[in-house]
Amino acid sequence: MKILLAEDDFVTRKFMAGFLSKYGECDVTVDGMEAVDAFMMALEAEEPYDLVCLDIMMPVMDGYQALMGIRNLEKERNITPDKAAKVIMATALNDEKNVKMAFDLGCTIYSGKPIDEARFEQALKKLGLI
Repeated sequence: MKILLAEDDFVTRKFMAGFLSKYGECDVTVDGMEAVDAFMMALEAEEPYDLVCLDIMMPVMDGYQALMGIRNLEKERNITPDKAAKVIMATALNDEKNVKMAFDLGCTIYSGKPIDEARFEQALKKLGLI
């Protein structure tokens, strides 16, 4: 599995990169703009990401903006929803407004922080990624 992680917090980034590396190749970015750029480069190389994990609160471009950018890149390339990358939004923002916005923009799963490894693995299994 090819994974893209966008997380600005160093400690969380190190933890998530180590955790996700068990399941495949994990590329790491520190903001939403880097994530969209990495996603675009992977599409251009015809090596798309299977899973994208986005923090919501990041500098330069937040997770919502990155998710919109990713979904727009997929639309431009006529990638059907069944072939689109699975996107997990990981954040401490667990109120109804933020959860609804993430799903409206096309996230697949919304995960609260701190990350519960067992629940995160269940989510990956549910998505058929592991």
